[in-house]
Amino acid sequence: MTKDFSKYQAIIDEFSGTVTADDFESRYSEATSKLSKTDRFLLKMEIKRLAAPCTRLIDLRGHVDGECRPFEHEDRVHYLDDIAIKCFEETFNQYNGYTFGVYEAVMNTENNFRVMYQREKDQLLDSAPSNTVTPKARVLEKTQYPAELFTFGPYYNRKEERMNFAIPLTVELNGNKIVEVTSSDISINGCKFRYKGEESFTIRQMVSLRFTGLEGEFQFGKNDEFNYQVRNVHIVDNVQLVGLERISTTEPRRDGIRQFISGFIQGNKRRYKINLDNTIAALQSRSIEQFILPKSNELPIFIEDNEQGVHPRYVLTCHNNQNVFQYWQDENRQSTLNFLVTPERLLRIKKYASQYKPLLVYSFIHTSNGKSYFYTADTIQLEDDLAFKKQFLGFAANKASFAVHQLYALSLDESRAYSPLTLADTITKRDQHLNQPIAEDVLVSLSNLASIVIAYRVESEAMSVFYQQLDFENINTNKLKNFGHKRLLEPLAIDDVGINYNNQRQEPRFKYKTPVAIAADGVKWHGVSEDFSTSGLKVELEKASVLIRGNVINVTFPQLQKITSSFNLNELPYEVMRVSKDKTVLHLRVYVEQHQHIGRSFFKALIEKNRHKLTPDEYAMFSPGLAKALRNIYSQSLQTIAFLVQSSGSRYKYETIATNDTDNPFLTRCKQLSDRNNYFNLYPVLNHANVTSVLTASLKKMQSDDPSISETLYISINPSSEIVEQAVNTKLESELQSDMIKKMFIKNALKRGEFYCIQLKLSRTDKPDMKYLNPELSYISTYAMHRGKQIEQEIFSVAGVVQLFDVTQEALARYKLQMEEIPA
Repeated sequence: MTKDFSKYQAIIDEFSGTVTADDFESRYSEATSKLSKTDRFLLKMEIKRLAAPCTRLIDLRGHVDGECRPFEHEDRVHYLDDIAIKCFEETFNQYNGYTFGVYEAVMNTENNFRVMYQREKDQLLDSAPSNTVTPKARVLEKTQYPAELFTFGPYYNRKEERMNFAIPLTVELNGNKIVEVTSSDISINGCKFRYKGEESFTIRQMVSLRFTGLEGEFQFGKNDEFNYQVRNVHIVDNVQLVGLERISTTEPRRDGIRQFISGFIQGNKRRYKINLDNTIAALQSRSIEQFILPKSNELPIFIEDNEQGVHPRYVLTCHNNQNVFQYWQDENRQSTLNFLVTPERLLRIKKYASQYKPLLVYSFIHTSNGKSYFYTADTIQLEDDLAFKKQFLGFAANKASFAVHQLYALSLDESRAYSPLTLADTITKRDQHLNQPIAEDVLVSLSNLASIVIAYRVESEAMSVFYQQLDFENINTNKLKNFGHKRLLEPLAIDDVGINYNNQRQEPRFKYKTPVAIAADGVKWHGVSEDFSTSGLKVELEKASVLIRGNVINVTFPQLQKITSSFNLNELPYEVMRVSKDKTVLHLRVYVEQHQHIGRSFFKALIEKNRHKLTPDEYAMFSPGLAKALRNIYSQSLQTIAFLVQSSGSRYKYETIATNDTDNPFLTRCKQLSDRNNYFNLYPVLNHANVTSVLTASLKKMQSDDPSISETLYISINPSSEIVEQAVNTKLESELQSDMIKKMFIKNALKRGEFYCIQLKLSRTDKPDMKYLNPELSYISTYAMHRGKQIEQEIFSVAGVVQLFDVTQEALARYKLQMEEIPA
């Protein structure tokens, strides 16, 4: 049981910071002479505990009634508000260092929500009559869920290092006017300065610069003015930040000022610090990109425009969007995405995109004589005939293959394919391959691409039930046939390219199906191999197993044994490395004790002799670098909102949003609800207690290869209300238990302001591929170690990612069907 030392607080304060003093024991004995021996001992242990050094980081964001900001101390960055900073400094001086006493004092400031709640609860308990039931204490409602926005690319590579350096400069304008400014940073061929005056600077303006602050360090001679051109101008708090580039015709080796600045930076960059702003921003965005893109629940389709017409050419696939890609495959596993994105439909998609709306496509698959026939109809095709629209939706929804996809188009910019590191000219030879320009064959593959179409499958049990209830009796079959797609004699070449950052495979895998028998502890299972490598194997069992990670099992290959007499392929030991959620898929690794593993020798020989016949287990790609190029284009065009779930002690926090669509209407509302500049308030999503509890509970049980977890929210926002709780009303779709209740919620939401239907998709993230992040991370750590450590902690704290899909148009489509009446 924890001892309550509150009544001895005066003694604790008296001896704080004096535990190591020579007279501590004598003074302590005198001050506690009236206490019992046990209390005296426990109190001394408590005083020593509070005086012990502490290394914990303190993050009070969301825990205090105040605005927290970074507070750097002894190479640690805490997030504290003004009250906590004052408390930290006072107790730090009291304890002569950062100890547990300082930590606990900061965690218990008077404006801490936990402390305020406990104080209010105690007051209610004290004031409650002894013969009555204690009223429930009022819980302080949290109305701010602040999150910072990050965008993906472009990441500008600086040609040379910049050093933060403030010195006086004089700038001559138009050959006559001279203004005095102060430099912000300098590089060999560039400079940035601050200017508070009235003179305006314009891009490409020519100026003459004089380094008055360096005249004591460098002998300029007769030519003490140097020509520069204005390359960028930013205004922050009425201060112009002007970036310049040197214009010189002198050979570099004969350019004295250039040689001086180069040596000056190399000799002083640890003293004055390198400007790391663009590298830090790029690294943060790159790391977030690695978590979000491989867990994408939407399917990016790259559209090609060539002599054969306009049609899908490439798709970016990952584990989460495979359901969309595989839906549009026929019985021969040939892609039929050209039925989803037709040339005519692409025009309608772009028309809707200009209205900031997706195009809804309803589809089903009819199977006859083993062949698949696809039927699709979009909202524009169905809008003129309400009676047939209801019949079509009812007929389609009663098919097992019924699906609803929403499509929107993105412009395609080839220049986004190249995403270099931001390390100026300091990149090592080992990492040069990361900055290689786009290969010619990749540029050829990209040259005919015209746009990107994003396909997201809207999935909801309530949605399917609604459409299934629509009457389709006496449906006009002739009209229905018009929405069927004719099968092509020659399928179009539509290739899937993997969104792949972190390839943890140490050796190539090959697809190969062969029967296997598995035995462990007297129990046997039968299955089929999916793929193999020299040291590994993936097996799908006929029935669920009871195996777990770490089990050692014996694997027999009956069919392979028939084709070899040189190897004994019976009861080979393998270790279970991963088990699927349904216990039917096993990932195995050879288990070696004292001698060579026969299975490894066999598969090595099999690969060497049949490499040209085996099918590699990797995504189809025509040229190396194509996946990276398409991924870069997609990431820098990304419109979907996502936020990271990061572990913070025993809880999760949601403080990072990522998207390139900064004008998104829903995101705009979140910004307006925030009480902090440049932050977004996720209150419309996270204020519902069941949302955060579902996210937390699901994430703790999920593995990185599990399918995403889905929740649908109905959100009403009144923009005219300044009180957040009154402006926002959020409900889970499951709470609105009938279509009539949903209709009333939407009607009221539209009456008071705006309605949003948001689908959340939660995924467990993989570990990032640090090979792509380490160059920039190491560069940052060299000149700002504490900043590098902080960024690294943030990277490895990411546990999950939640994508937000705005499916408002589909919800409104159902709402309108309820409101419309078909005339007799």
